[in-house]
Amino acid sequence: MQISFWGAAREVTGSCYFLEGEKQRFLVDCGMFQGRGEHRNEQPLPFPAQSLDFVILTHAHLDHSGRIPLLVKEGFRGKIYATAPTIELCEILWLDTVKLMQEEADRLNRKRKRAGQELVEPLFGEQEVREALSLCEPVGYDQLMRHGETEFVLRNAAHILGAALVELWCSGIKLVFSGDLGPFDNVMEGSPPVIEEADYVIVESTYGNRRHRSLEDTRSEFKEAVLSAQSGGGKVLIPSFVVDRAQRIVYELSLLKDQGLLDLPCYFDSPMGEKATRLYEKYLSLLSGEIERYVLQGRNPFHLSGLKYVSTPEDSKSINDIDRALVIAGSGMCNGGRIVHHLKHALWRENTSLIFVGYQAQGTLGRRIVDGARLVRILGEEVAVRAKVYTINGFSAHADQKDLLRWTDYFKNQPLFVVVHGEESVAEQFALLLREKGRETLVPHFGERFDLVARETVAVPSEKTVSVSQRFLEGIMEEVTKLQEEIADLDQDTEALVRSAYLLLREATRRKNKAL
Repeated sequence: MQISFWGAAREVTGSCYFLEGEKQRFLVDCGMFQGRGEHRNEQPLPFPAQSLDFVILTHAHLDHSGRIPLLVKEGFRGKIYATAPTIELCEILWLDTVKLMQEEADRLNRKRKRAGQELVEPLFGEQEVREALSLCEPVGYDQLMRHGETEFVLRNAAHILGAALVELWCSGIKLVFSGDLGPFDNVMEGSPPVIEEADYVIVESTYGNRRHRSLEDTRSEFKEAVLSAQSGGGKVLIPSFVVDRAQRIVYELSLLKDQGLLDLPCYFDSPMGEKATRLYEKYLSLLSGEIERYVLQGRNPFHLSGLKYVSTPEDSKSINDIDRALVIAGSGMCNGGRIVHHLKHALWRENTSLIFVGYQAQGTLGRRIVDGARLVRILGEEVAVRAKVYTINGFSAHADQKDLLRWTDYFKNQPLFVVVHGEESVAEQFALLLREKGRETLVPHFGERFDLVARETVAVPSEKTVSVSQRFLEGIMEEVTKLQEEIADLDQDTEALVRSAYLLLREATRRKNKAL
């Protein structure tokens, strides 16, 4: 039996693990790439979709679920196993993704038509989403499932609503996929489960190099940021993932409101976010003790007094006419969604406050702002960053280094820990910490294939190809994406640079073809 790593290998997004035995071929997750390298979503799948028997989905976040409709488009017709909340959240997220992709395709095609260029199509459409949903089979937590020679159980990963880690047995081998693990001191979803034995543990490492602030310190930091921003007299913008993080922020704002500290008109600018919030209200029994205690007091943790949900584009734009307000909007990394319009309108104002409450992947607008960019391009315009920027990391739904080490310490035997879902330096650092504890580790490369019986790598792209050529090409694609929509507006000097880059790339292609 072999496993191949087709995403989240030395990077955070694109989770996709392909397992192949003598009788079965299946996936654990099939996510989208986000930020740097997102152009890989357009590349052919590295395996025939129609040959897959089934998919196990850990949770609904797009970097774990987002390419499943593409699998269907390419011919997959097997079962998709996930918890009921995950399936319902996927419907919301996938349909919203279809809408955004179609809008982007329409925008691009208007320009391409004028330029006489070939038109582009979205990665998938609503039909593929509906077909994918029809293949989903809900699985309860701790319910033993069997598909052919494979048995598995989904455990509550304490990450987002419905998130699961996977215990899986196949060909006499036990694997544990952490999915995305939540912290042990968790406000929303409780604590991750203790597992004591496995042959292989595929473990995430998003925050494997750092520790979050304590809950008390995080709440204090958030309160100070909100109160400081509130006193600034302008807009308070909170980019947020609209599943779980936004609900957590609404709850934290409710606590501030209960203390009489919040005095701003508040808007949740996301139709998808409203739907997700209704799901959280539906599944309150799956949430943590703190949330349950709040409910027992006769209060709704996700009902912020005075909060207005914004649905239509017209209502969203009307917020621009309001001088003083708090606005929660997606996306959490500012790489799309309605937050982008709010940033374009307000980021250049000195009385604006921007509060980041989640991870910002490399290559995203949010990451560039967090890294200190003073000028950013938003919707085709250069916008100065004059807003006051706050970064609150303690709200993360991911376990930090301390919690990841605590979770791995529970394994009493000596599994091989396969470290994934972390930027390369972070994954390597976390693997080193595990090795210092006497654990055996592997940090796989993209496309690496590992034999689970022989316990050895059987195929891996060359280090040169992965570490140099591929990374440079991904960086080039990222820069092209930034430039291509506004190519007609470039000044003469920049056009000359683009022309030179084109000639150099053409020469590189010529030399490669000659070498072949």
